[in-house]
Amino acid sequence: MRVKRIILIIVLGLALLFYALPVYVMVVNGLKEATNVSMATMWVLPRQLTAGGFAEAWAMLAPNLRNSLIMVVPAALISSMIGAVNGYVFSKWRFRGSEILFALLLFGFFIPYQAILLPLVRFLQWIGLYGTLPGLVLTHVVYGISVTTLIFRNFYINMPNAIVEAATVDGAGLLQTFWRIMLPLSLPAFAVTLIFQFTNIWNDFLFGITVVPNPQAQPVTIALNNLSGSFSVDWNVVMSGAVVAALPTALVYIGLGRLFVRGLMSGAVKA
Repeated sequence: MRVKRIILIIVLGLALLFYALPVYVMVVNGLKEATNVSMATMWVLPRQLTAGGFAEAWAMLAPNLRNSLIMVVPAALISSMIGAVNGYVFSKWRFRGSEILFALLLFGFFIPYQAILLPLVRFLQWIGLYGTLPGLVLTHVVYGISVTTLIFRNFYINMPNAIVEAATVDGAGLLQTFWRIMLPLSLPAFAVTLIFQFTNIWNDFLFGITVVPNPQAQPVTIALNNLSGSFSVDWNVVMSGAVVAALPTALVYIGLGRLFVRGLMSGAVKA
């Protein structure tokens, strides 16, 4: 038993080292000046502790970070809330044709982004949201409904029907039961959907560059790509920008990590 524990610790330590090395390289080289960054010295700590490329990366990415936050927070919350309502209805208030409707709803999750770009742009132009952050929010909300509905349906379907029946006996309607009983019990499922949606939306590139062609209004992933010049690349700035752009998703995982594990253990992502 002791040998197995030691082997497990060694394997976990090697896995941690494997995943931490890229972060180490980005942070270390981001703290260096551009002239000190090279393949030969990328593992070496900086000689002087300065801001390196972080100051320049922050100055260039700060407006786009703000755009990403304005986009991702409402998109993740709205799609999670709609998914919670849909999952509740599909799991506890089934009706004729609900399984077919649920299957059609899930089908949207498997449609490639590239297949809907042209009709998406035409539709956003028609409603006057093309080139705006609200249009990008709407895009991610609609595209996220499928997966959030699946997660919440599988979460609610594992909850006893007696809860809904007891609320019905007490005179609670469909919305009252959801709002007062089911929703407060859904924090683990919300953690799963919020982390999933936040990560996917934050890291999206295709919708960001297609829906919002204006560089000033684009999310941070597009601005990060633009840090690479056409003829020369300041690698300390690029690596610093990568760390800055990845930090919000890391904070979300840290903040919701415990609830995320509870959501997984509760069957929130079972097929």
